[in-house]
Amino acid sequence: MGVVRYLSDKLVNLVANLGTERDKASGSTYAPVILTDEQLVNAYRGAWLPRKIVDIPALDGTRRWRGWQADKKQIEKIEAEEARLDLRAKVKQALTRARLFGGSAIFIGTGEMNTAVPLNPDRIQTGGLKYLAVMNRRQLSPTEIEQDPQSERFGKPKAYRLADSQLEIHPSRLVIFSGAEHPDPDLAPANIFGWGDSVLQALFEAIKQSDGTMANVASLVFEAKVDVIRIPDFMQSLQDDGYRKQVLERITLAATAKGINGTLLLDKEEDYETKSASFGTLPDIIDRFLQAVSGAADIPATRLLGQSPSGLNSTGEADLRNYYDRIQALQELDITPALKLLDDCLIRSALGSRPAQIHYVWNPLWQPTAKERSEISKQTAETIKTLGETKLWPEDALSKAATTLLVEQSVLPGLEAAITEFGAELPEEEPDDVPPTP
Repeated sequence: MGVVRYLSDKLVNLVANLGTERDKASGSTYAPVILTDEQLVNAYRGAWLPRKIVDIPALDGTRRWRGWQADKKQIEKIEAEEARLDLRAKVKQALTRARLFGGSAIFIGTGEMNTAVPLNPDRIQTGGLKYLAVMNRRQLSPTEIEQDPQSERFGKPKAYRLADSQLEIHPSRLVIFSGAEHPDPDLAPANIFGWGDSVLQALFEAIKQSDGTMANVASLVFEAKVDVIRIPDFMQSLQDDGYRKQVLERITLAATAKGINGTLLLDKEEDYETKSASFGTLPDIIDRFLQAVSGAADIPATRLLGQSPSGLNSTGEADLRNYYDRIQALQELDITPALKLLDDCLIRSALGSRPAQIHYVWNPLWQPTAKERSEISKQTAETIKTLGETKLWPEDALSKAATTLLVEQSVLPGLEAAITEFGAELPEEEPDDVPPTP
């Protein structure tokens, strides 16, 4: 009889059934996890872990906001327009709903009646932005997916329809945020067609395991101390109904006496013992499950749980820096492209035009300590002094650049206002050999 050989690119051990059909691990598979909107809302409202996982990145992505790079008066007008439209809070709200439900959008209200046509930012004049409205995924239904590969919206919805109406909205009139991106839109379920998945979907099992572990530990607290009383011939005597009644009365009286004076009265032949549960290893088990949730959510435990970093000489600084780098990537790769058209409209609504040189940078999340700020201020001053001594740039140009640098780094935050009030020219010094005026 011939020998049948199976070619495989995995580890196979026929003796131990490793990698074969008899391997117990071969029965493991990934099943689809479908979460309804009601389940998502219940998890968000009823448990602290899902709520923090949804809220924290959205909060951190907007809490330091952005710094506009333009003339001072232009910056003041743009920031006033942002405050009027409540842009910062609405971006945070849209990000939160996108992470929870898988998608959301901000409608750009310009007062135009026909919302089915593309939004032309060149037509926005001063005060042209009327309002911004945050919409959930359920309030906007994609019409159909663009299949033309030459279109800039290939693979994305051509338009959106407002729920319970026939009103169509062109995508250019929406600032669209998605949750966890679906790998193939054609395979997406009907309830998330044109959107993404909730960020909780891939984390749901880890969250439930962590919450279930803590709930079980909490229930063990009620069993932390159990009183055991041994009664001679107890099981045999239970056949008598009268005996059962007497036993219950006996134990009730004994417990009452113990509660009054701390003394337990028992028969000489009865035996009493107290058993206490050990909780020594339970905190470690809870921490392991919470660490799994932290890793799955890509949020360090110092930020998610608010706990101090563990480990010898550990400060948690590296974890937070990595997390802030991820938030910066969220800002640059997701939020900035989504806000591009809205920002053009915002600048025109604030200034009446769109100067090409106006742009913004995201303010850093990492805040230096007082000592670090002092060192940065000293290094900045030394840099300005060194550049001035080289004589490579005109004094006026270097002075203006140095003023901007000192203000941006908050070394001398009131310098610009002081220069405007008192002027930039230094007072002329009188020569030492000039005789005093009689």
